Amino acid sequence: MNRMARRIGILGGTFDPIHRGHLDIAGAAHTTLGLTEVVVMTSNVPPHRPQPVASSFHRFAMAAFAVQDRPDWRASDLELRYDAPSYTSRTFNRFHDRGYEPVELFFVIGADAFLEIESWRDYPNILGSAHFVVVSRPGFPVGELAERLPQLAPHLVTEPRDALTSAVPLIILIDAPTADVSSTAIRGRLALGKSIAGLVPPGVQQHIEQHRLYSSTTPGRRASDAPRMPAAGRLHGQD
Repeated sequence: MNRMARRIGILGGTFDPIHRGHLDIAGAAHTTLGLTEVVVMTSNVPPHRPQPVASSFHRFAMAAFAVQDRPDWRASDLELRYDAPSYTSRTFNRFHDRGYEPVELFFVIGADAFLEIESWRDYPNILGSAHFVVVSRPGFPVGELAERLPQLAPHLVTEPRDALTSAVPLIILIDAPTADVSSTAIRGRLALGKSIAGLVPPGVQQHIEQHRLYSSTTPGRRASDAPRMPAAGRLHGQD
């Protein structure tokens, strides 16, 4: 691949479980910016949230199932390889160490999560490590970000294609419809024995049901519980 043509989308999250909303924001970025690859990266120990309910094994498996039918999308275990908090700034540094320039990286995030950016480690320097692609979420339109984050208003770009020729990372706003669903709501439905059909990809639903994840009878994982995993692509230059 031409180095100058690389546009790598990074969708990070606990994915407990991964759902249609996650895939919608990454899909909007992929389509709007013509990303050459989307890396779906499961976090290990989230520094700003409670510990995940499902194990890293199951969360990565669900991410892999979610992308198995999407060309140019890959599930990555990069953050799971390190027994440490999954700081986004640390992940960016690992990409940089593998030869990626900041303007080649497009970190995809929902507008609701981006509102917490000031609490992130290495803020505001982290904004220079990659493009941030902020996509609308139900109740959190990107059109309100300038008012809610006035200190960042001068850096918000509403013409996404401007980023493709920019020499510096930008904060790119994309107004697109995304599913009104959350991991918390999905876990709640499962705990009550309700269906989650349509809220997660079919492979993810099957995995959850097969292993009784998030139900009141979720068993501890044993070696014999390991499911067949779909092939998960590796990052460029990753050993």
